[in-house]
Amino acid sequence: MPLCYHAAVAQVRKKATYADLVAVPEPLVAEIVAGELYTSPRPAVPHTLAGSAIGSFLFDRFNRPTNGPDAPGGWWILDEPELHFGEDVLVPDLAGWRRARMPSCPKTAAITMPPDWACEVVSPSTGALDRARKMPVYAREHVGHLWIVDPVVRTLEVYRLDNGRWVVAAAYGGSEAVRAEPFETVAVGMARWWGEA
Repeated sequence: MPLCYHAAVAQVRKKATYADLVAVPEPLVAEIVAGELYTSPRPAVPHTLAGSAIGSFLFDRFNRPTNGPDAPGGWWILDEPELHFGEDVLVPDLAGWRRARMPSCPKTAAITMPPDWACEVVSPSTGALDRARKMPVYAREHVGHLWIVDPVVRTLEVYRLDNGRWVVAAAYGGSEAVRAEPFETVAVGMARWWGEA
């Protein structure tokens, strides 16, 4: 009986370009990770509420020059900045740069300097992308801290970059007030993130 051999045909997928990203229709959020174009619908209200509450708190206390104990300052905090890391284009829910590294905000549509902190508010449709694809890019780009916030299960995971690898610095749940790196100088109540207060 003759043996049959089937040659595997490798499909060569064209790398996504910025032109592909720009062509994605509104209101989808588009990102390029490792040459692949990812699109996500606008987030549901629990996701938006958590992101808005986190951003509002951090903006009020940290998005300013150094000030005082209740408003330590020293950061630029931005909602959904477009980050360009070589061929990768990421859009975290929030990101922050220490003013010591970035004295002024760029006047461009995108930022090429990696942030010191990024925050991804995960949803069932974006969790795998945020964790499996984007986290390695943030590590490669030496982002010092990453928050993963899940409004469905009401958790905050705080990651710290250590020798190029993510380590869990802390994990919080529910409505407790937390002091989370790198903003540990001020306690934040997570109840507002979930719309409880």
